[in-house]
Amino acid sequence: MNSHKVFIIAEAGVNHNGSLELAKDMVKVAAKAGVDAIKFQTFRAETLVTKDAIKADYQIKASGQSETQFEMLKKLELSFESHLELLECCRLNQIEFLSTPFDLTTVDLLLEMGLNKWKIPSGEITNLPYLRKIGALKKEIILSTGMSDLGEIEDALDVLIGAGTKLKEITILHCNTEYPTPMQDVNLKAMQTIKSAFPGIHVGYSDHTEGIEVPIAAVAMGAAIIEKHFTLDKNMEGPDHKASLEPDELKAMVIAIRNIEKALGSGIKKPSPSELKNKPIARKSIVAARDIRKGESFTEENLTAKRPGMGISPMRWNEVIGQSASKDYQQDELI
Repeated sequence: MNSHKVFIIAEAGVNHNGSLELAKDMVKVAAKAGVDAIKFQTFRAETLVTKDAIKADYQIKASGQSETQFEMLKKLELSFESHLELLECCRLNQIEFLSTPFDLTTVDLLLEMGLNKWKIPSGEITNLPYLRKIGALKKEIILSTGMSDLGEIEDALDVLIGAGTKLKEITILHCNTEYPTPMQDVNLKAMQTIKSAFPGIHVGYSDHTEGIEVPIAAVAMGAAIIEKHFTLDKNMEGPDHKASLEPDELKAMVIAIRNIEKALGSGIKKPSPSELKNKPIARKSIVAARDIRKGESFTEENLTAKRPGMGISPMRWNEVIGQSASKDYQQDELI
């Protein structure tokens, strides 16, 4: 996670609609797209929300308001046995399995599965007992910060580090939790603000915009991790499908991110191997502007600079002016 390669998480979330077979299909699609990990959500409706908790506006738009948030989430649960099957499916498809726990009980469930990376969702950033329990695991942590300010991020970091996790093992994801996020609310520069505010921290971006341009821009701005929701079909019933990428879009995002990684380079300004051959073609040399006789002085009038660049560089112009020609030169001949 801390290497130079961007760690790309395909967020399956609850887009499996509670179906293990659909979840397995998502694993295969994510692996084919070339992401590093696929992430699910591990929860029990009884320990996540109250029975009469209302749904968010985007959830109402996607799945109506005839049911409560509890009723919606109850249909989207995956059993522990399903988690184990998904873990094996990920192993077979050579993609890392991740899942976000939403309470203390599901932390234990995922711990039993041997997870090495722990994703804390934006909604749990103020859940002290939860943060303390995950911090005590002393594993790699990915912390989403939607709806948060710097003070709340600092408080969460204090809990995680105080519980035993080292700062270098934490990556903070800038995030906006509106689905989809309006472009004017993305505020990508906040990712860099977070990095400046907490020296030594790794930063990334969890995206809920439509399309792929914003996560690509985040990579160009230094994101170490990109997380993006995906679905097999945006028209499926469920709260998150419409704000997710379809398989072809997910693959296009991965290709674009890997290209941006290559394009960012080392930061050292020097000619690249591919362009060295163009130097003598594109640069210029000092040449005779007209025929010059042996013994004649070089002047501003009888010299000029033209391609190719295989002779004396025009940067040595002042050295050449005033010297005598050691031979006859024809017009355009390199000096």
